[in-house]
Amino acid sequence: MAIADVTVMGGGIFGLAIAWACVRRGAIVTLYERDRIGAGSSGGIVGALAPHVPEQWNPKKAFQLESLLMAGEFWREVADVSGVDPGYARLGRVQPLADAAALTLARGRAVGAATLWQGQAVWRVVPARSDGWAPASPSGWLVEDSLSARLHPRRAASALAAAIRARGGMVEEGVSSPPATASGSGRKGAVIWATGYQGLADLSADLCRTVGTGVKGQAALLEYDARDQPQLFVDGLHIVPHGDGTVSVGSTSERDYEAANTTDERLDALIARARAVCPALGKAAVIERWAGVRPRAKSRAPIMGEWPGRPGHFVANGGFKIGFGMAPKVASVMAELVLEGRDAIPRGFRVADSL
Repeated sequence: MAIADVTVMGGGIFGLAIAWACVRRGAIVTLYERDRIGAGSSGGIVGALAPHVPEQWNPKKAFQLESLLMAGEFWREVADVSGVDPGYARLGRVQPLADAAALTLARGRAVGAATLWQGQAVWRVVPARSDGWAPASPSGWLVEDSLSARLHPRRAASALAAAIRARGGMVEEGVSSPPATASGSGRKGAVIWATGYQGLADLSADLCRTVGTGVKGQAALLEYDARDQPQLFVDGLHIVPHGDGTVSVGSTSERDYEAANTTDERLDALIARARAVCPALGKAAVIERWAGVRPRAKSRAPIMGEWPGRPGHFVANGGFKIGFGMAPKVASVMAELVLEGRDAIPRGFRVADSL
């Protein structure tokens, strides 16, 4: 393969991961971020890498499974090259079951996971326990899965930027548009747009059709050391212990909002819920409150592939709540498409699927 020039616009998780995948394949890569690395939703604090339920299998769930299984090796290499710990650990997840109906459903999913997860992870139903961390369960039963993992979003972004630089790539901050030397302006190469919810707005305007939008989320970081514990998932609430002695709690999903980066009473309610379901957090100090806007594609799957009507330009966007978990596979597929012309984008992930 001839050495290729790749310009990546956007210093969030998709842009960074794709730039890293291209650098690893020998491309000459420059990444431009209009603000700073991790300024958008990828600079959040939750970091839950959690799978969809193992049932009603579809291309999105299969793609996510591959990505989650790739994550350990992906982040180990990034850490080795960069010298920065992204905070990755695959410690699983625990979920309480509300009643007999939920218990029956969970046991059926355990059977599905035995086949769909290819023996590389398990979903099991176990009796509830009182260990000071696991939440109370009305049914007396819990779901445990061994596929869920965690990482520290900001450290992961910093690690990727450092790894790209260490391998000869460039990461430039404070640049909002590609320079005149990028694809379409006299130089052979590709431009990959991974510019978050603003990128979805730009793509929608260009295509005269809504392909996605921004959804606000709020989260909190608490001072409590549970670094060796699994993450908890209770009624849509993620409680994620990190390796630095903190626990993240998130997040809200707000379609209507005025102040994108301001927290409010919705986060107060979220923190109260976390303390109620996990009494260990009852007196834990809140050390950070975070709010930001995440890119959600209309299709609910990441958007990948060529930008219609713009030769040499590509899109990778719409990570929403699963961006960090999807990033290793998104990066691999986009690098193969741009550098090798091999299109392995699954059904439901193309720009047209979000129209």
